[in-house]
Amino acid sequence: QVQLVESGGGLVQAGGSLRLSCAASGRTFSSYVMGWFRQAPGKEREFVAAINWSGGFTYYVDSVKGRFTISRDNAKNTVYLQMNSLKPEDTAVYYCAATQRGISRLSTEYDYWGQGTQVTVSS
Repeated sequence: QVQLVESGGGLVQAGGSLRLSCAASGRTFSSYVMGWFRQAPGKEREFVAAINWSGGFTYYVDSVKGRFTISRDNAKNTVYLQMNSLKPEDTAVYYCAATQRGISRLSTEYDYWGQGTQVTVSS
């Protein structure tokens, strides 16, 4: 069992930056692939980024490539999402998720989810 708690969301102007954190409970964090998803009002949950257990492989949706960076610190049981050059269309609730199935962009492949953190980008 893994419990996930996101933090770091907030209100930022377009072009600004935020860093989201997701703290995980449990002693097996390093065995999990970690992902970030987001959901805007009236839209389906969307994959953003994922990282494998070691941090050596990352995967992004095209719309955030070059702007967002996912990373992890297994010693701190934490995964991060550094978001730069934010756009109004990045506005959403951001969720972190964990799976042992392997890196994936499918939300159905993830077993554990955080409660989400709101990111609002003003124009």
